[in-house]
Amino acid sequence: MRSRSATRSTRLFLAAAAVTALAATTACGPEDPAENGAATPASSSSSSSADGAKGEAPAGENATDGGGTAASGSKSNGGTGGESASGTGDKSGYGQSCGTNDLDFTVTWEAQPISHYLITAKAKSGITCYLDVNTPSVSFGSGADGVASPVGQGGEDPIKLSGSSVAYAGVNVKTTQGEGGKQFEHVIIATTEEDPNPAQVELPDAPTVDKPIVTNWSTERGETIPRVI
Repeated sequence: MRSRSATRSTRLFLAAAAVTALAATTACGPEDPAENGAATPASSSSSSSADGAKGEAPAGENATDGGGTAASGSKSNGGTGGESASGTGDKSGYGQSCGTNDLDFTVTWEAQPISHYLITAKAKSGITCYLDVNTPSVSFGSGADGVASPVGQGGEDPIKLSGSSVAYAGVNVKTTQGEGGKQFEHVIIATTEEDPNPAQVELPDAPTVDKPIVTNWSTERGETIPRVI
């Protein structure tokens, strides 16, 4: 009887040991995923990297925009440079045609050898220009009958005006006989008929004007004595 009890006790002990071993194995099972679970942060980090990559895309877009803005700024600076160069060319005045507002005019009365009015044109300070239209536009009042007809006398083409150099033109205000005509105190002068800025110059007196005539520009006063041809 004792032998059987011992045998049974031994079997019970072994069974208990097996159960304990099985329980230990079962308890270790959850630890493996925990150890393997170290891969889970790696996967999360990869996801973060993906998110980071997505986050970098806008930065790339901003860089592109920044580049575009820089290019645009470069074009703008180039345009500004072109304008500055153009502005410098305009300010020099060399080689340009004389506009009426580039010149100062004076009108004097000349009694000999034939009475007439002498127009003197001089470039304003700092201006160099050319009278490339040979005959000035001269008129008295706004009516067509006050426009001076060119007589084609004298003339050089073109005449350079700069500094103290001057050009002359002569005007005969009355080429008709009798007492006809109108009195004027000012004469209107322009370098061309189309000039938008004609000059109005005061005359030395108030002559009677009737069918006036005008000579060409010349650097010689003697060539600007207006004669009816």
